[in-house]
Amino acid sequence: MSESVHTHRTQAKVVIPEGQAMVSLLGSRDELLRVIENAFDADIHVRGNEITITGSPEESGVVVRLFEELVELVGSGAELTPDAVERSISMLRMTGGDRPAEVLSLDILSARGRTIRPKTLNQKRYVDAIDRHTIVFGIGPAGTGKTYLAMAKAVKALQNKRVNRIILTRPAVEAGERLGFLPGTLYEKIDPYLRPLYDALHDMLDPDSIPRLMAAGTIEVAPLAYMRGRTLNDAFIILDEAQNTSPEQMKMFLTRLGFNSKIVVTGDVTQIDLPGGQESGLKVVQHILEGIEDIHFSRLTSADVVRHKLVSDIVDAYGRYDAAMASEPRAIAKRQRGRR
Repeated sequence: MSESVHTHRTQAKVVIPEGQAMVSLLGSRDELLRVIENAFDADIHVRGNEITITGSPEESGVVVRLFEELVELVGSGAELTPDAVERSISMLRMTGGDRPAEVLSLDILSARGRTIRPKTLNQKRYVDAIDRHTIVFGIGPAGTGKTYLAMAKAVKALQNKRVNRIILTRPAVEAGERLGFLPGTLYEKIDPYLRPLYDALHDMLDPDSIPRLMAAGTIEVAPLAYMRGRTLNDAFIILDEAQNTSPEQMKMFLTRLGFNSKIVVTGDVTQIDLPGGQESGLKVVQHILEGIEDIHFSRLTSADVVRHKLVSDIVDAYGRYDAAMASEPRAIAKRQRGRR
């Protein structure tokens, strides 16, 4: 890289190593290059294997670092997408020193012809916390990968023989439906609540092996009520949709922890479906257990949503609406006090 400065504008040059396919770096029709150009107030010119960046010292420096990170990602076998480039830019603009190449190339699990990796910095920190702590809470909005990444870590732990079994559980409370009103046997009533967990398993394991593993008890998918009275040893246990537990259910579940086991609790405190305004166990437990050694709370945000971009916008819009509704009664009360 070479630099020259003219009236507060820096010209920087990045030379791409020989043998590095520029199409992998810039996109088949330069779509990745356009993402980069739109994100920075700098002029970017490509000639052969040289990329010249002209802009402010700060902007030029970030663009240079970005191309260095993208070169490393491509060299590691990662396939660059517009989304991956945008997330890399976001990470480089944040403070903390975390490198996109380290975050986006972390292999959690290779399954069924693809590799599961974190896609944001917070997701990587969440995955790292699962490695370091016995109990981890993954709290955040829909689409942030809370459950999916935890299940990938569970499958990897089982494959590496760090645990003997995986236990996946959810409370049977959803969006106004009650089990008694659903048709069929108990198992047929429960199945819709557990179906998302089965779907994730099918992404990570050979579908033909799942019935065998479940019949042997190596994988168990069951409602939360089935955990009562048990001690769970040598297991990777995931409680999903934990915002729909009562405080009593949360305490019951956490005290099932046995030797050589790990617990991951996931949930979204903005989507509570408990009847009658009942208090959420996931909300309460944060006040009770925060700061206890070997228990970690990972908090993901709309910036970590890895579904369609609109999902992140929807989450933010609802957050603003909820904040406005919460402040309105206070504003009315203040106006009424002012009239007295």
